[in-house]
Order: sequence, then structure tokens, then C-alpha cells
Amino acid sequence: MEKAVTLTFTADEAEILVDALDADLEGYLEAAKEARGNNRRSEVESYTEAAERIAAVRDRVRAAIA
Repeated sequence: MEKAVTLTFTADEAEILVDALDADLEGYLEAAKEARGNNRRSEVESYTEAAERIAAVRDRVRAAIA
């Protein structure tokens, strides 16, 4: 079981975090697209998994500030 961590942010700080996660997500999606174009399946899987995990965290932060 992974260790749970509790953090406290202001709404503005949480928005900054969401923006940073969005930028990171875009990078991984672009990397997956390039890897797919170069037929590098293992990289596509790795980048896609990372993008999915980043999106999940971003969505949890968004839900907390909604």
C-alpha cells in the first residue's frame, strides 16, 4: 500500500499545480505521439501510462477546488 500524504494549498496554489500538471501532461502526450510515429511501442506504453497518472492527479486536485 502506498503511503498517503496530506498537503494543504490555497485555491490559487492548487490552480498553479493544475496548470503545471497540464503542462507536464502535454509533454508526455506529445512524447507518446512521437514514439508512436517512430514505432517504439514500449515508449508509447510508458509515456501513455505516465500521462494517465498525471491526468488522474490533476483531476483529483481540480475536484478538490471545485
